[in-house]
Amino acid sequence: MRSPRCSPHRLARAGRRVPESLRTIERKNKAMKRTIRKIVMLLCCALLPFAAHGNGRQDTAALRLLAEQFLLAQAATLPGKASVRVAPPDNRLQLAHCDAPQAYLASGAKAFGKTSVGIRCSAPVAWNVFLPATVSVMASYVASAAPLSQGQRIDAADLVMRQGDLAALPAGVLTDPSQAQGRMLLMPVAPGMPLSRALLKSMPVVQAGQPVRLVAQGTGFSVTAEGRALTGGAEGDLVQARTASGQVIGGFAQADGTLAVRY
Repeated sequence: MRSPRCSPHRLARAGRRVPESLRTIERKNKAMKRTIRKIVMLLCCALLPFAAHGNGRQDTAALRLLAEQFLLAQAATLPGKASVRVAPPDNRLQLAHCDAPQAYLASGAKAFGKTSVGIRCSAPVAWNVFLPATVSVMASYVASAAPLSQGQRIDAADLVMRQGDLAALPAGVLTDPSQAQGRMLLMPVAPGMPLSRALLKSMPVVQAGQPVRLVAQGTGFSVTAEGRALTGGAEGDLVQARTASGQVIGGFAQADGTLAVRY
């Protein structure tokens, strides 16, 4: 900083010669002031997006509502009534206001149970946060009405409907008795135990050693042959059979016990 008593202006008014060093200092000071003014203007422009919406901060309650609505929409295809609890964002994040925040599920995230929903913003300031959430789906599910043994064929009398949160039940739990009737248990089941697809197997429609009819169909033709099953299987399983000529042919078991041969 220059001394007021030695400023170039004072020396010039006094009729004295202004040293070149003082002129150089004066020019540098003016250049510095111009630079400071430019920096201030740039900072003001950068802060305009924040000033455009109140105090420039994102309303966290709005983000929480967005996440709840998104998760309810995701659970709309599930049977039963869904309810959602979303934890609010940490206020210490101080997120900038977003014109159009978007909710999404990260890769591998579940649509129900304990999960998290992502919310991202692209403008005016880009940011991304994840909110922990719990989605409960209260619905009717199929359970065993009595102790059931391994290999037992399930009938309507073996089943009972219960109410529960699907998110807390085994994956693939059945919600309709028809999904279990006529199928076979792969393991013993205690009374009241939820039944899932993993516990059941379709009853065999073909037994090893029984006579079977093989049917081959194509465009404009249909060929049938008689044989004997070498293996057993449920509907849709691939079963091997030997024809009268000794040829071994594979066919897919049908509900009526025939084998559909595909070429």
